[in-house]
Amino acid sequence: MATAPYNYSYIFKYIIIVMADCPHTIGVEFGTRIIEVSGQKIKLQIWDTAGQERFRAVTRSYYRGAAGALMVYDITRRSTYNHLSSWLTDARNLTNPNTVIILIGNKADLEAQRDVTYEEAKQFAEENGLLFLEASAKTGENVEDAFLEAAKKIYQNIQDGSLDLNAAESGVQHKPSAPQGGRLSNEPQPQREGCGC
Repeated sequence: MATAPYNYSYIFKYIIIVMADCPHTIGVEFGTRIIEVSGQKIKLQIWDTAGQERFRAVTRSYYRGAAGALMVYDITRRSTYNHLSSWLTDARNLTNPNTVIILIGNKADLEAQRDVTYEEAKQFAEENGLLFLEASAKTGENVEDAFLEAAKKIYQNIQDGSLDLNAAESGVQHKPSAPQGGRLSNEPQPQREGCGC
């Protein structure tokens, strides 16, 4: 039995901007995953950029055409939080006005070592119109929620018409589902004359 060429309705481009004092990503890493929002399967193209100053010129080029941006700081290292304004300025200047930005405080599992309070980060997010949550990459707490919350907001923007799917910089591609078997039409194909190549 043949399968459809893809099993999702949309592609959303995400960038992950990690504020880091030590190396974590060298340049940019790429991954994909499929999630479901409001009954629609959505493929996420995830570009994980290094939030280090030495890679800044390289990673800026990946901001263009992003539907979502996940800005991640370390709750146990104030220095990573202190760089947020600068990276947010880059994200706003280099993405489209409808890019959904979510602020994520990582290492929520290390509460005893916390150096940035939940309240101050939440206030920063509210003042800058960002979604906000804390997560733990180590335990997995709220990691899925970060991707889902951003995708829900992007999908909502599509539904209310504030995101133009025809604009290349939207970071969203619509992929209509192909009928089962991968055929796009049940109508017979006309015979071609001449060479079949």
